[in-house]
Amino acid sequence: MSKALQRIAAALERMSPPPMVRPDFSAADAFVWHVEPDRLCPVETVNRVDVGLLVGVDRSRDTLLENTLRFARGFPANNALLWGARGMGKSSLVKAVHAEVRARGQSLKMVELQREDLPSVGRLLNILRGREERFLLFCDDLSFSHDDEHYKSLKAVLDGGIEGRPENVVFYATSNRRHLMPRDMIENERSSAISPSEATEEKVSLSDRFGLWLGFHPCSQDEYLEMIRRYCDAYGIEIAEETLRAEAIEWQATRGGRSGRVAWQFFTDLAGREGVTLSAS
Repeated sequence: MSKALQRIAAALERMSPPPMVRPDFSAADAFVWHVEPDRLCPVETVNRVDVGLLVGVDRSRDTLLENTLRFARGFPANNALLWGARGMGKSSLVKAVHAEVRARGQSLKMVELQREDLPSVGRLLNILRGREERFLLFCDDLSFSHDDEHYKSLKAVLDGGIEGRPENVVFYATSNRRHLMPRDMIENERSSAISPSEATEEKVSLSDRFGLWLGFHPCSQDEYLEMIRRYCDAYGIEIAEETLRAEAIEWQATRGGRSGRVAWQFFTDLAGREGVTLSAS
């Protein structure tokens, strides 16, 4: 009988995760949240570019930087949704702004949260709540499908329930969709619902809970070339303007479009050919 009880106790111990190790927020400026078990893993080197290398997003850059600076200084700031065209620097801007705020002498920790881990966000907020540090909670590529219930967990960040969002936490998200759900899904639900105005209100209103909306649109050819030129100048690569233009345009043609991501991919290829090492700032 005792052996059976021991096996049951061992099974229960395996099912119950060990208590979370108290995070050391002095270990890094950025962390990634993981679950099973819950833990905050420090990131020694964040993969990002300098804010000065981001072209064509001046207004969004200035707005997000000012909002983040206010928050880091202890003043009220809005949650932000960066939405729009793929590859136009939404996530790059968030990471670059975080670095710029720290470069200006403000203490700010960034915590990246994966979309699939949204159900655990309440536990994360309980860890961050009441601490002296200020936290930028970041979720990249956020969107929801028809039967996705994760959006309910996100309300804990944006509204915070009866406790309210922690005063020392602000939430930034990026998405290709302004309303965080496919347009055809919105239209289908409205057309088939008994009460069209209520059919999608709960999900669509989620984006309304972001106080700051920043839109990103496809870049022009001049902006695309300017991005590459700035990368070349920053990393000391000398290339004739005619050669750069011809090769960059040919590269975008093979990719079927142009964006900040395509510009970086071309530059990565160019740097490799020139024997130049790229490293995160």
